[in-house]
Amino acid sequence: MPSSPALPREVADRIWVIRHPWFDVNTTVIGGQHGVVVVDTTASSREMTRTLAAIERLGAGPVIAAVNTHAHFDHVLGNAALGAVPIHAHEATAEALVAFGANRAPYDGSEGGGERAAEIDASPVAVPTDTFSSARVLDLGDRQVELLHPGRGHTAGDLVVRVPDADVVVAGDLVEESAPPAYGDDCWPMEWPTSLDLVIALMTDTTVVIPGHGAVVGLDFVHEQRAGIGIVAETIRDLAGRGVPASQALAQGEWPWPQDRLEHAVRRGYHQLPRASKRLPLI
Repeated sequence: MPSSPALPREVADRIWVIRHPWFDVNTTVIGGQHGVVVVDTTASSREMTRTLAAIERLGAGPVIAAVNTHAHFDHVLGNAALGAVPIHAHEATAEALVAFGANRAPYDGSEGGGERAAEIDASPVAVPTDTFSSARVLDLGDRQVELLHPGRGHTAGDLVVRVPDADVVVAGDLVEESAPPAYGDDCWPMEWPTSLDLVIALMTDTTVVIPGHGAVVGLDFVHEQRAGIGIVAETIRDLAGRGVPASQALAQGEWPWPQDRLEHAVRRGYHQLPRASKRLPLI
C-alpha cells in the first residue's frame, strides 16, 4: 500500500508544494481569488486523487486549472483524476503524450515505482486540453500566473510557471535538486543551457524556485546547475569538433556528473550538432 501523501507546505503567499516521496516529484498548488492551479499531477491517477483530497483540505478554493511542465509520466499520469478541469501545456508536450498513449508499454522501471507498476499502468493518458507555443497567462482574479516555454532542454516541451507577485518560479525538470539533471532519450542537451538562461532571467536574488524533483531552491543553486549543464554541452561540442567518435566521448570527456547519467546526452548531442561543427572521427 502507498504511504500517506506528503502534506502541502506553503513556500510563498498561497503557494504550496507537495513533495511526494514517490519519485520525489513535486506538485505545486497556486491559490488565487478564483481558485487554485495545480502544476504537475504525479505518476498515477490514484496518487493524484489522494493529492486532490489534500489540496481540498487547504480550503483555498476549487481546482480551476492544471499545468503539465513536460510530458514525462511521473508528472502527468494523474491528469485523468482532474476530470473536466482544463490542463495547460506546451504543444510539444501534448504531441508527446498522444504518442505515448498510442505506443505505451508496461512500466518496467525500478526507480521509485517498481512495486507500484500496476498502479502506473492502470492510469489513463489524459492529453492536455489547452496548448500553446510560447506563453500564456492564467487569471486567478487577484493574481496572474505566467506559463512560459523558454526553449528545449529536458524535453522539447518544457515550460516554467511564474507567479510574479510572489516571486516564485516552478521550473519543472529544467532544474532538479535531488539528483543530477535527467538527460533522457528525448532531451536537447545543446539547447538546454540557453533555455535555462532565459529562466534565470526571470529570477531575482530572492526568487523561490520549485524544481521538478527535490527541495525548494534559490537562484544560486540554479546558477550552479546551469554551469554543469553548460559544461555538458560544451564538452560534447569540443569532442565532436576534434573528431572524437560519439562511442568514445564518455570515456574521453571530463564530465560534471557520472558517465552513466550522460549516455543520452552524448548520443543526442552528437546527433543534434550541425554537420559543420563535427569532424570525421579520428583514426
